[in-house]
Amino acid sequence: MKLDLHNHSIKSDDGRAKVENYCKWIAKRELDLDGFVLSEHRQWDDESDYRPLEDEYGVLILKASEVETEYGHVLIFGVNDDLVNAFDFADVRNPLSMVLAETKRCGGFAVPCHPSRAIVGMFSHFDELGPVEGVEVVETLNGGGRGTENEDAVRLAAEYGYRGVGGSDAHIVSHIGRCVTEFDDDIATIEDLVSALQGDRYRALSVPLD
Repeated sequence: MKLDLHNHSIKSDDGRAKVENYCKWIAKRELDLDGFVLSEHRQWDDESDYRPLEDEYGVLILKASEVETEYGHVLIFGVNDDLVNAFDFADVRNPLSMVLAETKRCGGFAVPCHPSRAIVGMFSHFDELGPVEGVEVVETLNGGGRGTENEDAVRLAAEYGYRGVGGSDAHIVSHIGRCVTEFDDDIATIEDLVSALQGDRYRALSVPLD
């Protein structure tokens, strides 16, 4: 099962894609993609219901969040009421150690994203701040990666023993599906996704563009 774990809609301040248009693009282009995750910046979108779109287009749509820490940006999967109240998702200087600990305590799963990117990537802070205990998985393939960002992320993930996932980091419709995560098991809910990420039966894939 292939899921794109990192995307943004118009709910994010820099997102320019409507969720329905993502669905239309996937169908029109016949992308080899079973679903995608919306990880809106610095917020938890508890209002939007995408089940009608799931039914219409036959694609799984899950919700997550992308929060900010002193080490860069982190995807949070499995957001619930306890986690929303555990720390301020809008704070741009959340301590990464706290985000990791609180996410785990509340039953979620945290994944530092685009980790080799300057300033907003975790690895770019290791020389100054050192590694952080509790990281298990990083986004090794990011659809917006430039230069050697993805290659560096793959190399450093292996060096530090982190598992890797892929996400497009799409902000416009045509960018969805560039990088995905292939799971060996079926996923139907966010709880399934969290459980899968806790294991190791998945891999990051980069999808060639036409």
